[in-house]
Amino acid sequence: MGEYKATIGLEVHAELKTRTKMFCDSINDPEEKTPNVNICPVCMAHPGTLPVINKEAVKHVLKVGLSVGGTLADFTEFDRKNYFYPDIPKGYQISQYKYPLVSGGVLNGVKLTRIHLEEDTARSSHDKGEYSLVDFNRAGIPLMELVTEPVVKTAEEASAFARELQLLLRTLGASDANMEKGEMRVEANISVSTTEKFGTKVEVKNLNSFRTVERAIAYEVDRQSKALERGEKVIQETRGWDEGKQATFSQRLKEESHDYRYFPDPDLPKLKISELKELSEVNLRKGLPELPWEKRVRLIREFGIKPESAEMFIQDEQMGIFFETVARSLGSKASNWKPCFQDTGFSLAENYITSDLAGFMKESGSLGNVIAENFSGIIQMLIDNKISSRGAKEILLVMYQQGGSPEGIADTRGLLQKSDEGELTEIVKKILDDHKNIVMEYKQGKTASLQFLVGQIMKVTKGSANPQLVKSILLKILD
Repeated sequence: MGEYKATIGLEVHAELKTRTKMFCDSINDPEEKTPNVNICPVCMAHPGTLPVINKEAVKHVLKVGLSVGGTLADFTEFDRKNYFYPDIPKGYQISQYKYPLVSGGVLNGVKLTRIHLEEDTARSSHDKGEYSLVDFNRAGIPLMELVTEPVVKTAEEASAFARELQLLLRTLGASDANMEKGEMRVEANISVSTTEKFGTKVEVKNLNSFRTVERAIAYEVDRQSKALERGEKVIQETRGWDEGKQATFSQRLKEESHDYRYFPDPDLPKLKISELKELSEVNLRKGLPELPWEKRVRLIREFGIKPESAEMFIQDEQMGIFFETVARSLGSKASNWKPCFQDTGFSLAENYITSDLAGFMKESGSLGNVIAENFSGIIQMLIDNKISSRGAKEILLVMYQQGGSPEGIADTRGLLQKSDEGELTEIVKKILDDHKNIVMEYKQGKTASLQFLVGQIMKVTKGSANPQLVKSILLKILD
């Protein structure tokens, strides 16, 4: 029997950032802790109430569609998805079936089937012993559902796709997409087969972290493969993920679309997108920000930074803005600067931001008291050989904790490099007199002795000597 290959399709739900819910004027506040306060007769399905479409939610989904190169619908409508569960008070969920807002598109190399809009369900709590509780604050929040084609082959590819989608949603301001808060939930449809024909599809629901996405898919691929090896059949079903056992578990048999008895919602109007000026493709495109994949290319092209640094600056907006402000400040001081990498200190700024400053930020999550102008001052002082790398690190720490200008900190703490050749020559001569045996070893061919002598001079000057100049003077005297 041949090797089992996985075929994976993803369904991702993301709660959208709007002031109110999808079909009523109850507040959309995912941070609300008190249960059942952001509710009204509409989202609680009281008789005689009528829903109204949230235009901002529609706009968010259309912008996502434009960003991924999808086809925006001209005609669209909302449908009733009928099923009973305590978290949907109406006995049906308002969703989209035949006419989604977006069709097609590609994200992170993965082809998309559709992106549509629906309302979220309430939040159920089943850990109360003999009873369960339902909080309806979430009921009716605008929910974007994105469905991929079954073209994902590995757990890692699925996780990478989810990360890129989260980044896109945050860039567009469409959703915070925090998985740990349930604002973005991933479901994976997984099958395995030794041929090009798809195997039996199993859905694993509500994966709430990127690590869980990878582990659940890897587990399910292994489980199905071993079952088929034993001659067993894979059952088409919905499964959950048990974090404690690191395993999937059976929840229910998988429903088909006809089980939900979809039909157009008679209480909501059909939408002709082209008739809504602010939702036209031209106007939406004007409002699109620089997209993550565009920014990756630009940062590397303009500033010559490493791809992993570019990724850090994209993932952390605060740090990305800080780097670009520093880089443009340094570039403006360089002669004939153009927006492409020249030796203007960009790589120095990149290194100090991604290592030293990022290290300080791990606990606080902020830039502390560092401002871009003062940070670029540190880099400029390094370029001008006014401070050493050790001095730069000390200045940055003081600046992070207390603020202040790099020049002022360097002066107060005696960190300015000595570059007076006459003064340094006298110090070098004294060190050579004190270490005649090391001088002899160097002249006998032990080149490591030179670095020892440099170290001694740096020690005497408390790191304030210009190391390049020290080495030059040493070589001149020794040779």
